[in-house]
Amino acid sequence: MKTPSAYYKPLAIGAPAPFRERPVTLERMIHFVPPHIEKMRSKVPELINKVDVVLGNLEDAIPAEAKTDARKGFIQMAQDNDFGSTGLWTRVNCLNSPWFLDDLLEIVPAVGDKLDVVMLPKVEGAWDIHYLDQLLAQLEARAGLTKPVMIHAILETAEGVNNVEDIAAASPRMHGMSLGPADLAASRGMKTTRVGGGHPDYAVLSDAGTDGARTAYQQDLWHYTVGKMVDACLAHGLKPFYGPFGDFSDTAACESQFRNAFLMGCLGAWSLHPTQIDIAKKVFSPDPQEVTFAKRIIEAMPDGTGAVMIDGKMQDDATWKQAKVIVDLARLVASKDKEQAAVYGL
Repeated sequence: MKTPSAYYKPLAIGAPAPFRERPVTLERMIHFVPPHIEKMRSKVPELINKVDVVLGNLEDAIPAEAKTDARKGFIQMAQDNDFGSTGLWTRVNCLNSPWFLDDLLEIVPAVGDKLDVVMLPKVEGAWDIHYLDQLLAQLEARAGLTKPVMIHAILETAEGVNNVEDIAAASPRMHGMSLGPADLAASRGMKTTRVGGGHPDYAVLSDAGTDGARTAYQQDLWHYTVGKMVDACLAHGLKPFYGPFGDFSDTAACESQFRNAFLMGCLGAWSLHPTQIDIAKKVFSPDPQEVTFAKRIIEAMPDGTGAVMIDGKMQDDATWKQAKVIVDLARLVASKDKEQAAVYGL
């Protein structure tokens, strides 16, 4: 554990200093692109105006024989496009893979300051973050980068979930975390082949009625893990995200899972298919009626103290804080989305 005086010092001579205040950015959806496919790379200019984050995926879903092409394809799409306020991320291969080191050695100098975040899969503990932290600093110094590349950890092993607090505190480079439900299910020995979402057999039964009938209520397999991740992230000023929802054909279930995550504190989710972009945009933008009511609370309590009655309900400093979360998010959405800005009246 670093001492407080050393926590924000660069880990390599000539590397940019870590952020003391993390950038405020809109990241409702992290849209995955397989960069080894030229047809998908050609859609990036159009995607930049539709999504909040474009991520070049180098890990799962990329065949072993295409790993090198994916890396080269990501570098090409990064160099060929101006991303503006849209984030540019990459998910590199896991630390124990034969591709991880070349991913970093080639991408950081080639992409430079365009690269905002490296997503690291299968993070087990703080030691994984420390290794990547040091390596990024060395590469930044050698390449002459002017801003630090941030780290986003995926929670997809039982050990990683167990060490989530230490992971969150590991480095000022930490951006946030995502739930990785498929690998986590395998790591835990869970009996499901679904990628995110619920399972019809994970349910509780109601008590029997007078006719003896009982109703099964499906539960959320991921509620505990998302809650634990959200607490760890927010305690350390990081951003929590729901990860993938694998059934592209079930848009209703995808929206439900994203909404549960949003209500619990997540700021976004992964979009693996174009149909999920608008779902994430809808879910992770606050409801206009909620924004209107939140604005009324803040207007009635400008300094956030005391108590007022609005529509017969008491509002105090606690609800003022809740309202501020909603209005701050609405302002962030409005800064990028003109249509939503008009809807919110911001």
